[in-house]
Amino acid sequence: MDHPFVSFTNQPGISAGKASKQEFVEELKEFGFDDTFICPHDRNERCHCRKPNTGMLIAAAEKHELDLKKCVVIGDRWSDIVAADKVKSMKILVKTGAGQSAITEHYDRLKNIKIDYLADNLNDAVNWLYQHFQIKKES
Repeated sequence: MDHPFVSFTNQPGISAGKASKQEFVEELKEFGFDDTFICPHDRNERCHCRKPNTGMLIAAAEKHELDLKKCVVIGDRWSDIVAADKVKSMKILVKTGAGQSAITEHYDRLKNIKIDYLADNLNDAVNWLYQHFQIKKES
């Protein structure tokens, strides 16, 4: 595949024993992701992988030989957008999920970041990408 579809997600429930990493991997594969990067740590553990840190993005870039400046991060949390900004990826914030609270409750964390597109939902984000890059959709 020319452009891998990769998930990177904070899942502190794993370190709390509420779920397994494999359960998340299987669920995300069902959504169509080619690969998954999961931070199992609680925010108090101060690991390098937990967003807004960039560890998972860097690991994905190394594994898949990606130039993060040519990648797009679609997320619904302020930490997704901050991590993407740190590696200079294109940033799309979706309003669904935690997206609306990212805009309102975490405005201070995002106010100095240029968000490339504010999407109503994931479908809107993908359609915008197709239009922005003038990509023809496969039938």
